[in-house]
This record gives sequence, structure tokens and C-alpha cells, in this order.
Amino acid sequence: MTRETILHQLLETKIVAIIRLRRPGNVIRVAEALLDGGVNAIEITMGTPHVFQELEKLAGLPGILPGVGSVIDAASARQAISVGAEFVVTPVSKLEVISEAHAHGKPVLSGALTPTEMVQAHEWGADVVKLFPAASFGLSYFKAVKAPLPQIPIMPTGGVTVENASEWIRNGAVCLGIGGSIVNDKRVEEEDFETITRLARSMREAVDHAD
Repeated sequence: MTRETILHQLLETKIVAIIRLRRPGNVIRVAEALLDGGVNAIEITMGTPHVFQELEKLAGLPGILPGVGSVIDAASARQAISVGAEFVVTPVSKLEVISEAHAHGKPVLSGALTPTEMVQAHEWGADVVKLFPAASFGLSYFKAVKAPLPQIPIMPTGGVTVENASEWIRNGAVCLGIGGSIVNDKRVEEEDFETITRLARSMREAVDHAD
């Protein structure tokens, strides 16, 4: 797929599910549970044990759009892409990461907080600017920075839940990064995949009916 095609899919689905585990877990079963709930864009963070091996498995699942998260250097982006990552997500904006991903034809969702950081990331070529941590500053902050920067596509991440997802979309978020409100260590360790599927489905419905 081209970078443009991948980005189009991300903006169409509007949900990027984040798998961030402290201990080895059944990442593939989690991904299948998310897919059963209608969420197919899934990032595995760099801090997850055996991230590259898990990412390669994820890339082999039909229907999944696999990505890598928490990337802060070009080497990690390059290795993740080599095993199947279709998009790269960062907590901070670094030109080397954006350039590396683009060199391989992959979009970057680049982390920023302040208006200055957002503009810098956008000028460096970030395909989407990831507002992180979104919950710490809230919807009012997002609306305040979005008003003078309507040209920048923003993905709030951190603290996005089923209850508030539609509000973020209605106020201009192009997609949402969803982490612990759906996938967390406790649910994975208890193999509570039914809850993950149920919450993913609720998130899918909230986003789809936000307009």
C-alpha cells in the first residue's frame, strides 16, 4: 500500500487501538478481539515485550492494519517497518523519525502538545499530529488549539474513552488513539477478551455516530 492509501484507511476508521503491555501477553488474541469489535488499526508500543516479533505476527493477521507506537528514533521505525508496520506513532516529534517512515512510504502520527510543537511537526511533514497527553489538558484545550490551527489534522491520545470519544470527533479530531480504556494488562492477564471486544464495539459505535 502507498502512504496515501494507509493514511486514508486510518482517517476512515478514526480509531487506532494501542496495545501497551508490561509483561508478555497474547497480543494476537487481543488484536483478534479488537477486530471482532470493529477496530482494525492497531499499534503495538515499543515498550511491549518482544515488540518486533509480535508486530510481525500482527502483520500476518487478515484485516488488521498494523502499526508501531512510542517510537523515538529512526532505527526503531526502520526495524518496525521491516517486519510489517504500516504506520508509525510517536510520543514526541522528531524529524529523523518522520523522514525515516516517509522514506519507506509509511505515514507518521507524530506526538505534540503545544501549538508550537504541533506546527513544527506539521511543517516537518507529519501526516497527523498526535495530541498527547490529551486527557491531562482536556477537550477545552483541544478546541482552543484547533481554532487557530484548523489545517492541522489532530489525533487526541491519552484518556480517550467510550464516554467521551464522540465529543472529540465532533470537535474536529480526525481520529483517536485508544489505549487503556479498552486494552490493559489486567484484562489481558485475565484473558478477558470478551470485554475488549465489547468495549471496541462500543467505541466503534460512538465514533460512527459522532457526526
